[in-house]
Amino acid sequence: MKYSKYLLVIPLIFLTVNCSRAQSGKSEGEVVMIGKADFLSKIYNYEKNSSEWVYEGNKPCIVDFYADWCGPCKRVAPIMKELAAKYKDDVVFYKIDVDNENELASVFGISSIPTILFVPVKGKPQAALGALPKETLVEQIESFLLDR
Repeated sequence: MKYSKYLLVIPLIFLTVNCSRAQSGKSEGEVVMIGKADFLSKIYNYEKNSSEWVYEGNKPCIVDFYADWCGPCKRVAPIMKELAAKYKDDVVFYKIDVDNENELASVFGISSIPTILFVPVKGKPQAALGALPKETLVEQIESFLLDR
């Protein structure tokens, strides 16, 4: 009987910790799913700046244009998640489902997935097509985005 109160306390502590983490809104170290509204406010507002690329973020980012049914996209997803954790202080990782965001896919001429957009803080982004190996992604992050 004396242990039964602990059975109630432990789940309560677990629930409290998880709720406070969820409320903090931190997405660092994760690949964040975004749509058009977030893209316009966090990456590039092509409706406001149609003739010139103006990055809206304060850290470089990677945008993974993907689809749930795409085999190569499924192979890239865990690599992106791993890199998001590794570079959580330096690079923001986003993903956009092209099936749900037809306009974004059209604006960027996405005709092959995965397409990975590397967006530096200054300068124009670069796109890479296909399921890139982890080593190539790291090289792009280090040399193009972080200029190391």
